[in-house]
Parts: sequence; C-alpha cells; structure tokens
Amino acid sequence: MTWAHVHRVLVVNLGIAVTNLPLLAALQVTHQPWRHPVFFGLLLLTLPGPSLAAAFAYLGATTGDEQAPVWLFARAYWQLFRRAALVSAPFMMLVIAAVADVVTLRKSVLGTAVVPMAVVVALVAVVAWPVALAHVAGGGGVGRRLFLLAPYAVVRHGLLALMNLVLGVVVLLLVNQAPLLGLAVLPGCVLFVVWRNCRGMALFSDPRAATDPVVREGRRDVTGSFRSGAGPATIVGG
Repeated sequence: MTWAHVHRVLVVNLGIAVTNLPLLAALQVTHQPWRHPVFFGLLLLTLPGPSLAAAFAYLGATTGDEQAPVWLFARAYWQLFRRAALVSAPFMMLVIAAVADVVTLRKSVLGTAVVPMAVVVALVAVVAWPVALAHVAGGGGVGRRLFLLAPYAVVRHGLLALMNLVLGVVVLLLVNQAPLLGLAVLPGCVLFVVWRNCRGMALFSDPRAATDPVVREGRRDVTGSFRSGAGPATIVGG
C-alpha cells in the first residue's frame, strides 16, 4: 500500500467525520436517539447522503498512485450536496418507516405478516442507497427512474449487495466498540470497496451505459469535473 492510498483513506475518514459532526455529537449526547425521532430524522435525511456521495466522487477522482488534495472532497461535497440529499432522503425515509413498522408491530398479530416484508424493504433500501449515490457521484442524473433502478440493480447484483451489507454491519459493530479508533481507520477502507461495488452496480441504472461507449467514458471521467470546478452536471450520462 502506497502513501497515496493511505492519504486517500485518511481524507475520506476526515471528510466523513467533519461533514457528519452534528450527528456524531448528538449521538454522544444521547444513547437513545429513537426518543428524539424528529431531530435525528432530520440529521439522517440531510447529512450522511451528501458525505457518502462526496466520498465516492473523491475516490473516483483519486485512482492510481496520485495523491489528491483534500479540497477535492470539499468541492465534491459542495457541488453534490443538493442532488445527493434529494436522492438520499427517500431511501432514508423508507428505512425509518420500515424500522418503525417492525418496532411497532413485532408483537401484534398483524406483525407476523408485516414484519418480514418491512425487514426486506429496509434491507433493500439500505443497500440501494449507496448505489443511487454512486450514480449521482459518477455524474448520473436524478429522476424517478433512479429510485426504481437502484433497488433493481441491488437484486440483480445480489452478491455485491450482500458484501456491502456485511461490510456496513461489521463497521458499525467495530465503531460501536471503539468509536475514535474505528472512525479514524475503518470508513475509508470499507468505502473504497463499497464504492467499487456500487460503481459497477450503478452503471446498470443507466440503460445507455452498456451500449454507448461515450456514456461509459463520460461517467468514468467525472473526476475531471471536480478538479476543474466545472461540476458533475457537465458530465455526459446524466
């Protein structure tokens, strides 16, 4: 592993921590966030999505042994914030609603039928969420089709989706045991693997990507938009 790879991981870790600082601080204040659903719901709807999209865009802009500057992450976050938040919010609301159904109905007669479906919906939404954000970070457009094609891509690429889910669970467990050490080391390493998986899955969400080499090349070269400051909207394949 070269210093460029270590630098990439450290930048992603720092960027994720800084952009989600209000959420991390709130979790330190209370260990029962479900008692404050509105406050934590707003944080979840607005913070994690843009930071994850910025991390994906930064990783896409720093392939090879080139050491990319920190400002690439900041620029990607600024340029992708609105689009990433719009894409992230529906997935997060679906997860929150499904979890609430599970907690509310788990001991009722109706829960026998509803709870398994709610669990499946929550899992699919959780895994489809980074796929949709990888699509946005790669220069893809935002539309209603994305919210259907991202879950379909998860079902189509079940092994990659399962790998991402397992990695996410492992990271959460380790960070819960050692928050400072976990946040300092794990996110960048795991997100690199998740980004590689989601990038391949997200190409499926663009029907032209399989047949149009211009679209494929344009999405692959989204890195130049953040280096030049042009923004992802200028990339072909939206």
